[in-house]
Amino acid sequence: MDEPFVIDAVRSPMGRGKPGGALSGVHAVDLLAATVAALLERTGVDPGRIDDVVTGCVSQAGEQSGNVGRMAWLAAGFPEHVPSVTVERKCGSSQQAVHFAAQGILAGAYDLVVVAGVESMSRVPMGSARLGADPYGPSVTARYAPGLVAQGVSAELVAARWKLSREQLDDYAARSHARAAAAADSGGFDREIVPIPLPDGGAVTADESIRRGTTPAKLATLAPAFADDATAARFPEIRWSITAGNSSQITDGASAMLLASGRAAAELGLTPRARFRGFAVCGDDPVEMLTAPIPATRRLLDRAGLTIADVDLYEVNEAFASVPLAWQAAFDADPDRLNVRGGAIALGHPLGASGARVATTLLGALEARGGGLGLQTMCEAGGMANAMLLETV
Repeated sequence: MDEPFVIDAVRSPMGRGKPGGALSGVHAVDLLAATVAALLERTGVDPGRIDDVVTGCVSQAGEQSGNVGRMAWLAAGFPEHVPSVTVERKCGSSQQAVHFAAQGILAGAYDLVVVAGVESMSRVPMGSARLGADPYGPSVTARYAPGLVAQGVSAELVAARWKLSREQLDDYAARSHARAAAAADSGGFDREIVPIPLPDGGAVTADESIRRGTTPAKLATLAPAFADDATAARFPEIRWSITAGNSSQITDGASAMLLASGRAAAELGLTPRARFRGFAVCGDDPVEMLTAPIPATRRLLDRAGLTIADVDLYEVNEAFASVPLAWQAAFDADPDRLNVRGGAIALGHPLGASGARVATTLLGALEARGGGLGLQTMCEAGGMANAMLLETV
């Protein structure tokens, strides 16, 4: 087996995922093409040497329906002989793309792989691929009668199970914005963000999503986003604490990573930034939906022969504030090591792009502290999660 390495990782700025957002005028294909092109330009790797482009995307409808990674590769003007595949594991899609690419290198099938992710939520709204149909079917509905629930309700169930108050959720959300703002203002994101050209000749160079000056007091004024009488009757334990302010932001964005085998890195004179110490995927209750990062993390650490104390930094995707707070409680994890540059509450959650975006941010944060071991996990619809360990080299 040949060991896989991360050679480099970049992301686009995060734009608000609605009409008028900073990236809303950019087709998803062009958004991803610009991100991948910047990655390869930075590494100096001949695009013709790439074995595959493994891309995460959730809403594979409309402008994202044509194998978006393949179209982005062609849009960038790169060689036609390089193929692409699009992966969909809900919010963990591009993290799963990382897993598949690294595993392909381990298996000897790849030497150089571009891993990418994209979601233009302003142009391809969340849920578009459903086409108004029932994605669950009668058997799943019967098994979990009266049926599965929206993610926001699942976030409420997680908050209720771990007895997380509205104040704790809002405090966490304000901290996410403060940490992201501090990282941005100190240049912490400079290495990971690449500019995205706009049709009018301008460019987007910084995250639009960070709200500086966010306070728990301001967040406390927001109304619960998912309250309704039928759900309250079904789940009387819910206290209705999830709001737009303590949830991830709907966002446009793209991310890209270059993975290489040790052999290819040596041949091409590439300096790796990180290696992989382990991977895990796991499912959990699809009604609570967002708890699977906990068993996925346990499985990951058990396989690696590690404990949470061995990990220097952790990234738990901030789908909702209750998710990282429940994970933190389950592992008695150090809050000062958790999402140290903010997360999806402040930076946004462009679905299929988020896994690789989180890995990119984690890598930069590890390097800023002098290196170390990082753990990343993503909750996913249907009650699933990906988890992996990255170690700087």
